[in-house]
Amino acid sequence: MLEVELLKTEYKTNPIGVVTNSPRLSWIIKSDQKNVVQTAWQVICSGSESFSSILWDSGKAENDQSIHVEYKGSKLQSAQRIFWKVKVWDNHGNESDWSDIAYWEMGFLEIDDWKAKWITSSIPENTEDSTPAPFFRKEFKAQKQIAKATIYASAKGLYELSINGKNISNDLFNPGWTSYQQRTQYQAYDVSSLLSEGNNVIGAIVGDGWYRGYLAWQGKKNTYGNKTALIIQLKISYSDGTTALVCTDESWKCSTGPILKSDIYNGETYDARLEEKGWDMPGFDDSHWQDAIKLPDDTSKLIASEGEPVRITKEIPVIEKIITPKGELVFDFGQNMVGWVKIRLKGKTGDKITLHHAEVLDQEGNFYLDNLREAKAEDCYVFAEEEEICWSPRFTFHGFRYVRITDFTGEINPENLSGLVIHSDMELTGQFECSDPLINQLHHNIEWGLRGNFLDVPTDCPQRDERLGWTGDAQVFAPTASFIMNTASFYSKWMKDFMIEQKSDGSIPWVVPNVVPDGGGTGWSDGFGATGWSDAAIIIPWVVYQTFGDKRILENQYESMKGWEEYMIRHAGDRYIFDYGFHFGDWLSFAEYMSYHYNAPDYGYAGAYTEKELIATAYYYYSTGLMEQIATILGKTDDALRYAAIRPKIKAAFLQEFMTPTGRLTSNSQTAYTLALAFGLYDDDLKKTGAKRLAKDVRHFEHLTTGFLGTPLLLDALSDNGYEREAFMLLFNKRYPSWLYPVTKGATTIWERWDCIKPDGSFQTPGMNSFNHYAYGAVGNWIYSQVGGLKMKEAGYKAFVVQPLIPAELHFARLTYKSMYGTIFIDWERTDNKLLLNVKVPVNTTAEIIFPEGYVSAGESTKVGSGEYRFELLKNS
Repeated sequence: MLEVELLKTEYKTNPIGVVTNSPRLSWIIKSDQKNVVQTAWQVICSGSESFSSILWDSGKAENDQSIHVEYKGSKLQSAQRIFWKVKVWDNHGNESDWSDIAYWEMGFLEIDDWKAKWITSSIPENTEDSTPAPFFRKEFKAQKQIAKATIYASAKGLYELSINGKNISNDLFNPGWTSYQQRTQYQAYDVSSLLSEGNNVIGAIVGDGWYRGYLAWQGKKNTYGNKTALIIQLKISYSDGTTALVCTDESWKCSTGPILKSDIYNGETYDARLEEKGWDMPGFDDSHWQDAIKLPDDTSKLIASEGEPVRITKEIPVIEKIITPKGELVFDFGQNMVGWVKIRLKGKTGDKITLHHAEVLDQEGNFYLDNLREAKAEDCYVFAEEEEICWSPRFTFHGFRYVRITDFTGEINPENLSGLVIHSDMELTGQFECSDPLINQLHHNIEWGLRGNFLDVPTDCPQRDERLGWTGDAQVFAPTASFIMNTASFYSKWMKDFMIEQKSDGSIPWVVPNVVPDGGGTGWSDGFGATGWSDAAIIIPWVVYQTFGDKRILENQYESMKGWEEYMIRHAGDRYIFDYGFHFGDWLSFAEYMSYHYNAPDYGYAGAYTEKELIATAYYYYSTGLMEQIATILGKTDDALRYAAIRPKIKAAFLQEFMTPTGRLTSNSQTAYTLALAFGLYDDDLKKTGAKRLAKDVRHFEHLTTGFLGTPLLLDALSDNGYEREAFMLLFNKRYPSWLYPVTKGATTIWERWDCIKPDGSFQTPGMNSFNHYAYGAVGNWIYSQVGGLKMKEAGYKAFVVQPLIPAELHFARLTYKSMYGTIFIDWERTDNKLLLNVKVPVNTTAEIIFPEGYVSAGESTKVGSGEYRFELLKNS
């Protein structure tokens, strides 16, 4: 048996709106034999499903490439649909049948493809405040039998589209958040099934969204503009070969409706009494609606959507109805989540229900909102008539576990509410479980931190008046995120905004898209150039390349990466010490004796303070090493040689400035030793000394003291240098500060601080105390690579290593990862006298299995091809 399945174009199944002239094709191979490698492949692409018109026949290509195969056929045209199939040959002489047929459809390749015009509402507005969402409609006639119809749409704001009363998709928050000054995404959908011959109506609603809603923590509104706008182009292909266009222009009608307020931070207000039944259906009388206004804006900044769409991915029931000590009605969903509450209730005309959202209850069990800062997180619904309704908001989102109900006099029971979880709908690729329920809950919390904060951009938190794309947070979490979900398209889309927001001097902003260009009023800097944050421009593309074998992201981002590298080179100068500008340092590192000094100009604490110049120079060395590798991969030899020559000079300067001849660092902190070890800054003769100092510090404190930059690499620095026991001591620690301490406090997501809830039950300072903040969840990468035992050897896991560490605290662990080549499975179980190890290797990959310490044959390895393997290893006597 040799089969080809799961055909993807640019990571997606049958995508519409592809704009690259050389789309990349990937597939997965299944076989019932072992040691199977693809030796050849053939792809055929056609302009018709019958394959009567061939655009590209690759012929029999004799190589093992089964991911990111570039289309090399006839020039592609805008809106063209291309069908493709593939067959493969293997090293056992087998030839597969042709795969099932897949397709992709091109988007607009030229600006002139846009015939539609931007339109806006003519309804007067007070744009300094949240105002009713405009509704748009256009009635038109399809003259003939319809063969196919595709709609292209975007907005300044957030849009929702319907055709003849039915939503065109279940995607949310379109067109997504990008650096709107330079690029706004459009989406494309096949709507053939929604149209009919005769009269049809397109309906659209536009919310404020990121475009003109409140954004950042300074009470700012109208960041990108003060008027929402809409652009739609519908192409209808008739069965007789003719086509027709329906485009936004001044003939469209506009009005307002029941959505009186839609704001991401503050929530949504919906008055059902203002609904106009049938407004998006044919035959509706829109004579009282006004004409839309055509805008002069051009379409040159419209770009095709690349990231994964935001969708509802789960529905969560209420687990408890609570009357708080203050007498408030609160419902508990049991999970800190991001999304909305859906209500199913019956009320009377004019009745109102108001929902507030919170992450936690306070020590007394009362509803706690202080850590939301200025975000109101308030949704309101006004009933139109006495009948049961089912409602949830459209253009806002909340981070919450608890919802408080006010203003409703009727009875509300748990079954009247459910929580709808929303995030970018990336494929779930990684799973982990073990014999310790606390570690399993930690992993659950890591995954839900991702779910809560990957909403078109990787946000720092989902509940307060922030929710921004902090670059440092995303950088440290990227390896973990890319194990749990397929982040390739998500990050590729986001990284392109790095290029837009990057200054001409190469510095990268703290947040992308950059809505705090002045540093957000902190007074620390202009909001650019912080070590560990700006390095995301280099590190995240590298993570995507390694995880998914995606060389194109390195090509696309190279000039941006080089810009940041050259910025560091320029400002480090001949000293090779990067001490220029503002740096966050090891943000939110632990303060010994819990003594937090909030009057300090930064959040570095004396108990675990690491010099910012040391951290910055260490990152300078690390990023320069990555740039050397990236330049080599891309064939940029001169750059590679230049960076290779600079690296030893940075290292020498680091050793002279920050390290004594005996290997002690000037910042005698866990983070300092961690970065020096993990980034290769120790010479071989002192590496053992550095690791010993780190391990000694860990044993002394009996807990970690690291912050955002030290924490992700701490356990690696220990286990890679022979101190596995100390690493496991930190992982399994339940006392504050630790990863499991929040678990013992009932956390269902990762906290922003080690002590969002202090040991005495009180809360940390509310101004910065998020209970859903994924940065410390970066420990997941160590859990997968060390406890699970999966280590990448060749990009995309074309080759990988299986080498689990077996701690005394665990009896078993299981890891599953859907790589670009197929599913990798590692399962180990420990008994009193032996270890059972099961490994599954996908077709077209190889694995090196290294037997763990403590068992016969420890340190020995075996190299295997695809298939399933079972090993029984006896414990050393």
